[in-house]
Parts: sequence; structure tokens; C-alpha cells
Amino acid sequence: QVQVVESGGGLVQPGGSLRLSCLASGRISRLAAMAWHRQVPGKERELVAVISASGTTNYADSVKGRFTISRDNVNTIYLQMNNLKPDDTAVYYCKVAQGYAFWGQGTQVTVSS
Repeated sequence: QVQVVESGGGLVQPGGSLRLSCLASGRISRLAAMAWHRQVPGKERELVAVISASGTTNYADSVKGRFTISRDNVNTIYLQMNNLKPDDTAVYYCKVAQGYAFWGQGTQVTVSS
């Protein structure tokens, strides 16, 4: 069983920054990829950024150059979000992908003046 917990969300003004953290516990494979997704009411959950076990990263076009995903070890990742825009407002979810996807409960990010 895998547990995933996100933290670091909050309210920030446009142009500001936030850093999200994700800690996964339990049986985490060293080959597992981890990712950040986000979702707003009425829309599908979308991929924001993903990092492989080897450190390869990919980003959604909408966040390239502003967001950075990083990984401390097999079970901890971060999402540094800079130059935030109102369109970045969403619930952000962390995912562990190892055959089956394990999700956290999400953390709210609100970008508003």
C-alpha cells in the first residue's frame, strides 16, 4: 500500500511563488515515476509535470519556464512554481506511478489579487 501526502498550497498574488511538496510512504518502487497534476471544478485533471526515476522531466506547455519539478529521493518530490497566474488556480495532486497510480488528497493553490 502507498500513501501520498501533498503540502504547500495556499493563496498567492499573481507573479508570486509557491513550493509544493509531496511525500509518499509505503512500498515505493525505485523505478516509480512521480508527477503533479491539477484540476479545477468542471474540468478534467491535467498533467502539470512528471519526473522519472532517472530524473527525466516533462512539463505541460502552460507551465514551461515557470514551474520546476524536482526529486529528493525515491519518495519525495517538489514543485517550485514561479510567476504564478490566475489560471494556475487549481487543486494540485501528487501521483506515484508504478503499474497502478496512487494519488494524494490534493492541495489548493489560489492565485488572486
